[in-house]
Amino acid sequence: MTEDRASLLFELGTEELPPGALDRLSDALAAAVTAGLDRAGITYSGVSALGAPRRLAVEVEAIARRQPDRDFERRGPAVAVAFDAEGNPTRAAEGFARSCGVDLDVLERLENDDGAWLVHRGTEPGQPVEALLPEIIEQAMASLPIPKRMRWGDETAEFVRPIHWVVLLLDESVVPATLFGVDSGRQSRGHRFHHPAPVSLDHARDYRSALRAAHVLVDRIERRDRIHEAVRAEGEKIGGHAVIEAALLDEVTALVEWPVVLSGSFDERFLRVPPEALISSMQGHQRYFPVRDANGRLLPRFITVANIDSRDPARVIAGNERVIRPRLADAAFFWDQDRARTLASRLPDLANVVFQKELGSLADKTERVAGLAAAYADRFETDSTDAARAARLAKTDLLTQMVDEFPELQGVMGRYYAREDMERDAVAIALDEVYRPRYAGDAVAASPLGRLLAVAERADTLTGIFAIGKAPTGAKDPFALRRAAVGLLRSLIEGGHAINLASLFRDAAERQPDGLDATAQVESLVEFSLERLRGLYQEAGYGMELFEAVRSVLDLEDIEPLDFDRRLRACQDFARLPAAGSLAAANKRIRNILRKAGDEPAHDVDEGRLVVDAERQLHQAVEARVSPVQKLIEAGAYSEALAQLAELREPVDRFFDEVMVMADEPDLQANRLALLRRLQALFLAIADVSALPESA
Repeated sequence: MTEDRASLLFELGTEELPPGALDRLSDALAAAVTAGLDRAGITYSGVSALGAPRRLAVEVEAIARRQPDRDFERRGPAVAVAFDAEGNPTRAAEGFARSCGVDLDVLERLENDDGAWLVHRGTEPGQPVEALLPEIIEQAMASLPIPKRMRWGDETAEFVRPIHWVVLLLDESVVPATLFGVDSGRQSRGHRFHHPAPVSLDHARDYRSALRAAHVLVDRIERRDRIHEAVRAEGEKIGGHAVIEAALLDEVTALVEWPVVLSGSFDERFLRVPPEALISSMQGHQRYFPVRDANGRLLPRFITVANIDSRDPARVIAGNERVIRPRLADAAFFWDQDRARTLASRLPDLANVVFQKELGSLADKTERVAGLAAAYADRFETDSTDAARAARLAKTDLLTQMVDEFPELQGVMGRYYAREDMERDAVAIALDEVYRPRYAGDAVAASPLGRLLAVAERADTLTGIFAIGKAPTGAKDPFALRRAAVGLLRSLIEGGHAINLASLFRDAAERQPDGLDATAQVESLVEFSLERLRGLYQEAGYGMELFEAVRSVLDLEDIEPLDFDRRLRACQDFARLPAAGSLAAANKRIRNILRKAGDEPAHDVDEGRLVVDAERQLHQAVEARVSPVQKLIEAGAYSEALAQLAELREPVDRFFDEVMVMADEPDLQANRLALLRRLQALFLAIADVSALPESA
């Protein structure tokens, strides 16, 4: 007999939802409904998360109409308690039978090694899904991630926005439920302007088509794809390429139910303003998509997505052009006003801006970073004068009107203003690059000076905040120190700069305000950075055994991110070699043997006490590789060094097959242990390959 299946639709109708919350709420609602169905044992074939500005919806395909029947076993009193010496039932047995709603003779016995008990076994019929859905939906709504709820009217219920209708359909039937004081039904709503009348749904499967007929695209992915394609096509139509950023596309998708793409223009005279400022104004203030030409130059055009299909599009376009004009005029005004003063003339004003109460002003921080950058300039193959100059100017654009209006342009505007001030080009570029990487996946600074500033800035911030006792705890990281550490590490590794972390943090600590024992935090800072480094490799798909193989052979004082990276990648290369598994196992065996042997005084291998061919062969093979491997290690060529050590597989295997390390003669035993220490030391100079999987 085929199991009875149905289609389920739940829609919650609201006032316009916050665009930044729509996707999160929609996905969370679908996940919570799914979890509720799973808990109840109700099967289904698929769940879809739908949503638009005025609604959250979930579709469930092929949902079972009933829970499956459930076998149960309820244990009662022990048999010794349930019956007296004559075998008559006691009050405990009778009470248990009454609580189960059955006669005493229906009860069975459960016996095992621990004893015997009365039990009641039976089958509990599954409930209809209609009876379970109201509670499942109610629990799902209560679990939604809403940081700030609101009340409306005389209702005591709270949600992110007022609720106006609830649809809960199982095929063609309404499932009775009440949410936020609103009874469920079959009437949805169409577009606020194109179809303000109710939309009656005859069947749950009619939802998408019925709403589409009412000018609402409820599928978020379909709506997003339609907008993306229409904006792209409109950009080409007007002779350019639309700048479509994912975040803006998502926001626009959450703002419209029936997207209509239109394009407009603005006065070309605004193009004298840096394009980033115009783009920030268009995207941030108006949710417009800018347009560039084939060479990447900004065109005096924009693309907007309306939520209405107007009978007079020209009026809509004219309205948007009228709105954007003062926005761009503001950007032009800020550009002109800011250039009336040089960045250098703003340096004294940094003293009036607090960086952190215990760490001083932005002027104080600027001087610390300038000193640190100048000290490390030669390590980044850049000019110390440029380093100090760029570091001192790096925060000055924060005092401009443009950055005050568009904070995301910090650094970008510094670059433009520095060029207007005739600063050296390397300095101007570094003012922008000091912030890179700005986000996960962003590239590090391209120039050495930019990377130097990025490292010095982050080292000062990390050291100072740790020194005042405000290191991240748990999920809290108000100063974004985790991101700062990742940016520092990536700048060093990807830039190819061999910088010792302990030395860097110690140099930064010496520049912190008097009274702070920042140097005491150096070890904690290196450990914190190592945890971020571990996370970077984990995200990149490297096995953590590679990280541990390198970490275990380095002291905190010896951590250089670039060197660490080379060692780890060498371990990965080594793990691909045919000899890797055998040598990993051999190194584990050597480690265990030496640990059991204890701390014996180190001494050289005595060739006269090598009495077995296998140990003589291994000794010769090891000594033949000591000098070339050490030279490769000194050059940082760890992959090549491990490749040479991989050639020891055959003599190592033969040694363990034919030689008894822990010989009865003390001199032979000590000599063989010395040989193993010599062999182990060659590997440990790079990494602990015993941490690698033997199946590598």
